[in-house]
Amino acid sequence: MASGSTRVVPLGGLGEVGKNLMVVECDDGIVLIDSGLAFPRDEHLGVDLVLPDYEYLRERRDEIRAVLLTHGHEDHVGGLPYLMREIDIPEVWATRLTLGLVKSKLDEHGLLRAAELVEIDPEKGAVELGPYRAEFIRMAHSIPDSVAVALETPGGLLVATGDYKIDHTPVDGFRTDLGKLAELGNRGVDLLLGDSTNAERPGVTESERTVGEVFRHLIPQRDGRVLIASFASNVHRVQQAIDVAAETGRKVCLVGRSLRKNVNIARNLGYLDVSDELIVKPDELDLLRPAETMILCTGSQGEPMSALTRMAYRDHPHVAIEEGDTVIISAKPVPGNELRVHDTINRLAKSGAEVLHQEIAPVHVSGHGNAEEIRTILALLRPRNVMPVHGEFRMLAAQARLARDAGIPADHIVLAENGSVVELRSGIARLVGQLDVGSTFVDGLGVGDVQDVALRDRRHLSEDGVLIVVATIGSQNGREIAPPEVISRGFAESEPLLEEARLEAERTIAECLAQNMTELKLLQEHIHDNVGRLVSERTGRRPMILPVVVEV
Repeated sequence: MASGSTRVVPLGGLGEVGKNLMVVECDDGIVLIDSGLAFPRDEHLGVDLVLPDYEYLRERRDEIRAVLLTHGHEDHVGGLPYLMREIDIPEVWATRLTLGLVKSKLDEHGLLRAAELVEIDPEKGAVELGPYRAEFIRMAHSIPDSVAVALETPGGLLVATGDYKIDHTPVDGFRTDLGKLAELGNRGVDLLLGDSTNAERPGVTESERTVGEVFRHLIPQRDGRVLIASFASNVHRVQQAIDVAAETGRKVCLVGRSLRKNVNIARNLGYLDVSDELIVKPDELDLLRPAETMILCTGSQGEPMSALTRMAYRDHPHVAIEEGDTVIISAKPVPGNELRVHDTINRLAKSGAEVLHQEIAPVHVSGHGNAEEIRTILALLRPRNVMPVHGEFRMLAAQARLARDAGIPADHIVLAENGSVVELRSGIARLVGQLDVGSTFVDGLGVGDVQDVALRDRRHLSEDGVLIVVATIGSQNGREIAPPEVISRGFAESEPLLEEARLEAERTIAECLAQNMTELKLLQEHIHDNVGRLVSERTGRRPMILPVVVEV
């Protein structure tokens, strides 16, 4: 690395929504901005979580000085415990609510004392982090205490916006600090790392308060129970729902582990105002009339084990959906979750509930700024270089177009991807390399032990099933002792075809043994190829063939 330069390496969050992790690197140390995770897509069979590839950081573990967290959403902080299990992190910087959520995660992993946890106060000045000077700017988002990060580095001034929108009437009164952003712009921003999630959408994102007004209009008209599903971290949405419950004489029941945990943290830290008298436990719901209850729950993304999904499938121990219930899904499906959400909606409707969601009612607003808000940020910061981050490639490309419209030359706009190495030197940002980075899968208690080949096998099994061929030969004479057996799982075919497959296996074994071919590996390969070819010719399908040859 050239002296007086800074390298920016995204390990996640580009070309995707999730697992945000940005490496900022110079000769004297590394700081990380965010450490998120992503949730598995349909092709990630059996996978629970998706993490960035930490190999680049493992090779530089002694150079890492701190992790700076922009806000408390899972795609920005959820990967931190897994990162800290592999790499010693000296300091973690976060605002008060974000730190509260992070402490809970680290405690679950036994890592609460593994790093110094430092609270960010955006109202205070800059802090020194080795060769860096960091400032934090309040940004409005769908979770309180969100900040942007401004880093003075050897290569220039870098601003990472985090997730944001320009909400002039936020629920907690903390607006995006446009004045501080303008001040940074006057000092001269060399590189902007800007949130691209809604860059394709024209106009501006509506204020979070509009959802509260919709609740005030809808809920008094309902005579039955009202259930509201939203992200567990959307403290402002929860507060507005609780306020409406209090105004309409309804008790509030919190259903879902993550929702209860986040509400407790937010209440203890003073971010939620709710009286104990308003809250009831799930087993107390039967004591109240339907018109006296509001249920706040998780499951807005159709997650299989979430509270709302279990209710939809009549599998929840305390709540069953009934005729006359109103279910409000106050969230937008994350890309890839649409089918699961629609399935949940269908199940709820089948149980007799009226389901209101963002496609038919204004019950959700985004936490990300639309195109006009991105234009405002570009106008305030006036960056010399722009690197769109946080979004699928079409979103990054949309922000690149907005930057060009704002007068930023095309050769000062860096369309990067995960693993891109971007060098910032003398106010110029350019792409100088590409790392081979992938993803790490969490499957149960295992981290990184599910590889692409395992996922390929799982997809194969899910599509065409498996045929297991068991053959027995004598270890002394090398002759077949018993006819082979064919076992089918997930491969729905008739007995005649399975019998034909068994005879093909028997013929193959006899042919191999006649040629004195007794090596087990070779026998298995011949059985695999011949039985697989037969089944493919008869059915057009390719189940996984597992030959098992046993010597006795």
